[in-house]
Amino acid sequence: MPSDHDKDVYPEPPRKTPVVEKQTSLPSPSLILTKLFYYSVDLPVTTFRELVEGIQSGHKYHYYHQKFRRVPELTECTEGNFLCYYEAEMQWRRDFKVDQEIVKVVQERLRACQQREGNSFKENCSKELQQFAEVAKAYQSRYGDLGAYASSKNCLMKQKERMMAAKVEA
Repeated sequence: MPSDHDKDVYPEPPRKTPVVEKQTSLPSPSLILTKLFYYSVDLPVTTFRELVEGIQSGHKYHYYHQKFRRVPELTECTEGNFLCYYEAEMQWRRDFKVDQEIVKVVQERLRACQQREGNSFKENCSKELQQFAEVAKAYQSRYGDLGAYASSKNCLMKQKERMMAAKVEA
């Protein structure tokens, strides 16, 4: 600061932050509530869970892999069986998501190989390139051009049209 400044207009800030002194010897209410919650809810629940996990440690159940039974496809449903239509649609959507993930995994492997090999990836990553080409072709033939509102019925009609076109060409 320049030496000719007005000290009343621009006072200097304090050099040290003042320490707030406690007026009471009691702990803060938030600390009391936190301890109350910990000892009344968190500790018993955690203890119970550890006890149950100790009992079940012999046979662990991995709950993150849900297995669905295969349901009949749309072609196997009888006319007017809307429950079968719904189950076939949900099965198709699960298969669609699985196929998308397969394409992503193969694509990630190809990218990793390209990154690892550099400019000579075409020679050294030929297996990954071929596998990606096959997976992408299969995915495109099944799900390509279905649009944003894809469904099992649209996919079935696309496969039917493709089979009819192949029959006409042969």
